[in-house]
Amino acid sequence: MAGFRTLDRRTFLRGVGGAALTLPYLDAMVASGTAAKNVPLRMVCVGLNFGFIPQLFFPTQPGGDYETPELLKPLARHRRDFTLISGLDHGVNAKGGHGGVHAYLSGILSKNSSGYREANISIDQKAAQTVGAATRFPSMQFATGFSSNNMLSWSASGVAIPPIFNVETLFSLLFQKIDRDSLIARDARNTAQTSILDLVKTDARQLLKTVGKRDRDKLEQYFASVREVEKRLSQSQQWLRQPKPNVDYALPNGAGSLDFVDRVPLYYDLMALALQTDSTRIITFASSDIGGNYGGFPVTRGYHQLTHHGKVASYIDELRIIERFHTTQFARFLDQLKSVQEPNGKTLLDNTMALLGSGMGNASSHSNRNLPLLLAGGGFRHGEHQVYPQDRQGRNVTPAANLFVSMLQRFGVETDQFNTASGSLTGLKVT
Repeated sequence: MAGFRTLDRRTFLRGVGGAALTLPYLDAMVASGTAAKNVPLRMVCVGLNFGFIPQLFFPTQPGGDYETPELLKPLARHRRDFTLISGLDHGVNAKGGHGGVHAYLSGILSKNSSGYREANISIDQKAAQTVGAATRFPSMQFATGFSSNNMLSWSASGVAIPPIFNVETLFSLLFQKIDRDSLIARDARNTAQTSILDLVKTDARQLLKTVGKRDRDKLEQYFASVREVEKRLSQSQQWLRQPKPNVDYALPNGAGSLDFVDRVPLYYDLMALALQTDSTRIITFASSDIGGNYGGFPVTRGYHQLTHHGKVASYIDELRIIERFHTTQFARFLDQLKSVQEPNGKTLLDNTMALLGSGMGNASSHSNRNLPLLLAGGGFRHGEHQVYPQDRQGRNVTPAANLFVSMLQRFGVETDQFNTASGSLTGLKVT
């Protein structure tokens, strides 16, 4: 009896007039007996500019029998799907109050990156190096708004990768079809940009013969940035004529101008769809200020002002409304991932490492110590509050970058190092 033919991952249906329809991730796209090997692992890193109130986020007990603190109650139904981690931070390499937040996913402030082989590369970009052009976007950067302190993604040359704020733009990039004239114009524009970059690179290299060491170092950093842009353009060219996925989802009218409370769920919707359609496997989502109208929250003060609560009860009462919103939306995102079944018999959550955290440990005191970190999914053994020790001076002794080593290893990166890490994170096991 004839068996079923294994379909290519990029199979799409062709119709009259050149119409094309992409297919979802089907069991038939995975060869018999190789499902676990072929279903990709994903990585999502959510970063909050102001962190969480520590006493409302961290349990007082370690292990699996901890009492759920207030801010984690929206996540209670996923208790066995995540690990809560305390006692980790980036030490002196990321000390700087709000200015230290951008080291959340790298462990190193950009100004302190000298001497590191890959500058202050962030974990998402390190992982993206292994993805290459396998997906339309090797990685994507989402953000609720602009904040120079909350630039989460950093390239190997130490350059911040700007996120996209507008949900309508994100939807367009992921799912909006491109007409033929626009396709030709974009193709020509990409080709022209590649040509220009080559010329700039050639001219700049001539300068190396006539400048001093400091300028040579600057030029080398510049060359690295150019190479990264060229690589992105090349990958864009490869995908330009590939049809985008069709999804049964539409943004509400005026989505980009909605209040914060109404926009944030849309970012999470698009992240879930981007992962499900394999448009990308790596996403960072930066959530900073809540914008005008107090973000639509029933509060009377700005978000930043509330974080400097000084233990004033009325400030904390309003701040907990915003912070509980964040954990509620993250819980909803985990619901979405958990509802999608994949060909290896697991859910999209099982195949996605979802990190929630911040480079800010306590915004009220501008502390970058003891970062709030919660890792869900990804095939790890979860359900506990992992507490890491301090030295006699009360300083955390385990680098937060050790967590990133474990995540990178799980993603398939063969490494035991990542920036300031001393190794992988003990206590975090794969199922």
